[in-house]
Formats: sequence, C-alpha cells, structure tokens
Amino acid sequence: MKRNKPCLLLALLLASSLVLFAFDSPETPASQVHSEETTLNEPAEEPTIIDEWNSIEPPSAPELKPYIIEDTKTTALLILDIQKNSCTAEVRPRCAASIPKVKQLLELARANGMPVVYSLTSTAKPEDIVDELAPTASDPIVKSSVDKFYNTDLDNILKDKGIKNVIVTGTVAQGAVLHTAVAAAIRGYNIAVPVDGMSSDSLFAEQYTAWHMLNSPGTRNRATLTKASLIEVK
Repeated sequence: MKRNKPCLLLALLLASSLVLFAFDSPETPASQVHSEETTLNEPAEEPTIIDEWNSIEPPSAPELKPYIIEDTKTTALLILDIQKNSCTAEVRPRCAASIPKVKQLLELARANGMPVVYSLTSTAKPEDIVDELAPTASDPIVKSSVDKFYNTDLDNILKDKGIKNVIVTGTVAQGAVLHTAVAAAIRGYNIAVPVDGMSSDSLFAEQYTAWHMLNSPGTRNRATLTKASLIEVK
C-alpha cells in the first residue's frame, strides 16, 4: 500500500488542477453567441438610392410641344421672382439668359390683352423686378415663398379674371416654378412651362423640374412642356 501513495497523491493533484482550470476558463456570454448567430443569419443589406445613384441612367429627353393659346381671356402669364438682385449675368447667368425669352412671352401677352401676374420673394419690392420685365400699375403682384398660392390672393386673382390656363415662367426652376405649377394644377388650372423661361443654378434642377411636370401625378395630366418660340395665339 505504501508504494501506491505517490501515485494517489499525483492523481489528486491532477484532478485539483483540472477543477481549477474549469472554474478559471472564461465562458462565451450567451448574448455574444446570440449576436453572432443573428449576424450570420441576417440577409445582406439592400442598396439605397444613394448607393445606386451613379449607376442610374436618366430618362430620355421629353418632346417639347407647341402651345396654342385658344382664348387669351382665360390664359394668364405668371412671371415669378425674376429680380434685379439675383438675376444677373454675374450672379446667376442662366437666370439672366432666360430674361429675353420671358420678355418675348410678356410682349405676346401685352399685345393680346392677356393678364400678367408677378411674384416676389418674401422681402422684395415691386421695383426689384428686372427692368426688362417691369410690371404695369395694374398688374397684380403676390409675395410668398416657393408656392405663390400659399398665403396669397393668387387663386382669387386668377379666378376673378376667369383664368383656366397659366404659363409659368421664372426662377428658380425647382422652387417657385415647380411648386407654383404643381399648386396650380392641383387647383384645376392647366399649366404650360416653357423650359427656356425657367432657370436654376443647376442644370440637373432644370432637368428634374421638366421631368416632374410630365411625370408627377399632380401635374402630368395638366402640363405642357414647351419653349417660348412654340407659344402662339390662335
């Protein structure tokens, strides 16, 4: 029996070491295991429109249509926010380049007795309108943000004159032109947008505005996309 004592002692020491090792070994928390399983089981995240932005092909250019004014008494020209402080060749060259086109439409309206309605930005005054497009004393002028119907008398002005159709010009394309044209269409007016009579600092903004007119549910059934030279009185 004495010969077995060293073996027995060694066995006890080994067993004690295994027990201590088992207690000291770190266990993987259940939450971490669950998190790893969830990560492995999650599908790959779908790309957003921002991720796919550079791979998107723009739609084909729309066709500009002639716009024939059948009745000058029921058609009005809107000239929106074309002001001296911002519509210059130095500050906003595309806006300045649109002035002769808008002037062409203004002369057409004056010659045929069509109503002309102007708008200004919230802090501007009538004298801030560029000289080439100056209003007469009898032309209505409204002041608002991008939607010129909002908190103004524009709808009443047009209805009192029996207007059913509006030609929308001005700046910026994605601001006053877009939002006022949409607001007009929602109120039942037919809209014509001459693309050379609207302007922005960005070509994409003008492109998007043109696309929106013909594709938005709010405007597509009431909008005609045209240019100044294609607008005439019957």
